[in-house]
Amino acid sequence: MYYCTYVSKIGLLYLVSDGESLCGCYLENQKYFPNDIDDYQFNEELNVFVESIAWLEKYFNGENPSIDKIPLNFYGTDFRRTVWKVLKEIPFGEVITYRDIGEIIAKTRGIKTMSAQAVGGAVGHNPLLIFIPCHRVIGADGSLTGYAAGLENKKFLLNLESDNNNY
Repeated sequence: MYYCTYVSKIGLLYLVSDGESLCGCYLENQKYFPNDIDDYQFNEELNVFVESIAWLEKYFNGENPSIDKIPLNFYGTDFRRTVWKVLKEIPFGEVITYRDIGEIIAKTRGIKTMSAQAVGGAVGHNPLLIFIPCHRVIGADGSLTGYAAGLENKKFLLNLESDNNNY
């Protein structure tokens, strides 16, 4: 595994790769930060890192860059990967609730309901901060709830994507 760092507007981000795909993006000291990152090899010249950093530059400049050119590989349980795929589809500048995600998953699995708490747990363990936009998930009442990188950073990212800065 490889890593490099990127100084963003919310702090130092660690990008993680298996050599081909982007497997992680973590804010330094965030909840669920990989505790084995010291075992990874630092390499800022991997093509996936160069592309990811270019994407982050555009994103933090308020643009809506396409994620399609960056190969992503998320490691996790089938359930978590299902949730992360739903997150990936949340449009730039829009939000969705944990309940909405639960309903989407329940429908695709042909079951009646899906626990919003289970969805929240999977959202919280998203390994690809910003690239898989878990910051776009809010509570059913419209409140900003849980974010592994901190609620202030969630607010910042939502306002970065919004024209009205109302978060």
